[in-house]
Amino acid sequence: MFDRLEQLEARYEELGRQMSDPTLVNDQENYRKVAKAHRDIEPVVEKFREYRKIRDGIAEAKGMLADADPDVKAMVAEELAELEPKLAPVEEDLKVMLLPKDPNDEKNVILELRAGTGGDEAALFVAEVFRMYMRFAEQHRWKVEVLSETESGIGNGLKDVTAIIEGHNVYSQLKYESGVHRVQRVPATETQGRVHTSAITVAVLPEAEEVDVKIEAKDLRIDTFCSSGPGGQSVNTTYSAVRITHLPTNTVVSCQDEKSQIKNREKGMRVLRARLYEVEKERIHQIQAKDRKQQIGSGDRSEKIRTYNFPQNRMTDHRIGLTNHQLAMVMEGQLQPTIDALIAHATAEKLKAETAAG
Repeated sequence: MFDRLEQLEARYEELGRQMSDPTLVNDQENYRKVAKAHRDIEPVVEKFREYRKIRDGIAEAKGMLADADPDVKAMVAEELAELEPKLAPVEEDLKVMLLPKDPNDEKNVILELRAGTGGDEAALFVAEVFRMYMRFAEQHRWKVEVLSETESGIGNGLKDVTAIIEGHNVYSQLKYESGVHRVQRVPATETQGRVHTSAITVAVLPEAEEVDVKIEAKDLRIDTFCSSGPGGQSVNTTYSAVRITHLPTNTVVSCQDEKSQIKNREKGMRVLRARLYEVEKERIHQIQAKDRKQQIGSGDRSEKIRTYNFPQNRMTDHRIGLTNHQLAMVMEGQLQPTIDALIAHATAEKLKAETAAG
């Protein structure tokens, strides 16, 4: 581990020297690449330097104990009592920081919510969960752009909604949200006060760049139609809505949010790339996980990951056994404690796997 850390430190210093080179400064594209690489390594290098300072301080203090007079020994013992407990936690932090990074963590996401079992009640819950994610996005200053939505026939319900969320490390925060979300409550239409159970599916797809997924023009069928959604007369009477079909996989994407057909096509292609990228990612995951126990974050949408129980004011994440009795706050977007717990669990599992492999 420490050989690798020393190599990273040397690389960090080399990148710093490159950033001072006037030739590179004048080449803005390459300068940005070098600056990003330097910035990515910096937290690990700083933590390693903190570790080394503590380790060297302990070694120096122990070296002074042999020949020191009683007063100095007391001072050194006090210094050791302060330094020694710090070493192991910093070393643990370094192990976590050296774990292989998910290459998608920094990406924007395509968020898709669909009503499942439960009819109108499920559609109402789609709208509420989407609002929850909107609130969470606001807290992180992320940009949310709705691509398409299908309203239900009751209240403010949504049969489905697709949106792009853009910002810093969006996928790293939302990737464990994929799966079946179950709601238990008394629907507004229930006259006898019985609790009903409904379900929706959530898909969080990392937005794929053109270099991630190659799509041939010959593999696409693009149809245009009149939008049926809100947006005024021009949206509803012109052929601005776009339906894109990827023929080899029969993947269909619709986008009708914009008045411009060109803009709808661009947004539709972003969703299509993300879906095709997810299919390929899942195929690779299945190969890698063939002989491995299913781990958190597999993205299996058939898996019930969470229950929102309104009568008990409870949200339970079944994957890690986490229960939160402040459901109203969760629905207002207070998701960070749950997401932090999921990330911590996933990190612990990775550390166990690394230790076993090592």
